[in-house]
Amino acid sequence: MHQKIVKPKIGLLELGKQLGNVAEACRIMGYSRDSYYRFKKQYEMNGEEGLREISRQQPNIKNRVDPSIEEAVLRITFEYPAYGQVRISNELRKQGVFFSPGGVRCVWIRHDLEVFQKRLKALEAKAAQEGLVLTEAQLVALERKKEEERDHGEIESEHPGYLGAQDTFYVGTLKGVGRVYQQTFIDTYCKYADAKVYTSKTPLTAADLLNDRVLPFFNQHEIPLLRILTDRGTEFCGVMGYHPYELLLDLEEIEHTKTKARHPQTNGICERFHKTILNEFYRVAFRKKIYTTLEELQDDLDAWLKEYNERRPHSGKWCYGKTPLETFHESLHIAKERMIGYDDKDSDEDAVTEEVVAVS
Repeated sequence: MHQKIVKPKIGLLELGKQLGNVAEACRIMGYSRDSYYRFKKQYEMNGEEGLREISRQQPNIKNRVDPSIEEAVLRITFEYPAYGQVRISNELRKQGVFFSPGGVRCVWIRHDLEVFQKRLKALEAKAAQEGLVLTEAQLVALERKKEEERDHGEIESEHPGYLGAQDTFYVGTLKGVGRVYQQTFIDTYCKYADAKVYTSKTPLTAADLLNDRVLPFFNQHEIPLLRILTDRGTEFCGVMGYHPYELLLDLEEIEHTKTKARHPQTNGICERFHKTILNEFYRVAFRKKIYTTLEELQDDLDAWLKEYNERRPHSGKWCYGKTPLETFHESLHIAKERMIGYDDKDSDEDAVTEEVVAVS
């Protein structure tokens, strides 16, 4: 849409340069000379962005719905996620609140809840992170969603550490270094990601990422990594007694799940992350800097991963605009509560002790 608006304006400026006659260019393109010089000034100051149509309308806060009504809409929405906007409006009317179906939809759009699937995902996240007791209507809606996801082959993940995904990504060839491969790990619940680059694709490099980065991270937060999903590459699969990666998983009691043959979309979470890191990191970094060692590349990769995990908002399932590490920390109690022998009192006593130390 914006290109349709910008292209004629750029064409007018280019025609004016070619003809060397602003009046003739304006006559041919159907613009006034005032418009030509205005476009020229905007283009010189802001480039193509300056030629876009920018709305001069300002939002009228006075027309926005009262916060109490908005809270009532969200409350009923989470209680009955399967209700449409007309049904929500009728429920509000029963409570003496007169609010139109169109107004309900505006509130939904503002909170990214306008579609039934989005409302269900938001309810799942809210229930998991706040420990809500679900009503019968909410349970029915969530069961319906699970059946649909099962039909479409979506990955089920209940808490951090429930399922990790690992894959190998071919980065390219660096002069003086050789072929560069990236081992990638992603927690499928909170989308926390870690990666290391290597000059080979072997079981040792696949095991090294887990042993050096992933397992220490989960051990630090006192939760286990229960299961891991990989493809059927030779770096991940082999004879149990001789394969380093399989031996590490067996030693750490991590269940190994493999994707269906010739179906890479089964591990699509890693494939999508590889597209993101390729566009946002590698294609930018290789145009800014010439890397002569693998260590230099790893340092810049670690800096990008820190930005990705700690400051970049994620719109994926369970995150809803939070960063992966924010989602991880807010959901950590779910993983700990499902551990055998976990005692919540111990964590409460530790928290009280930390508060006492902080006050003293």
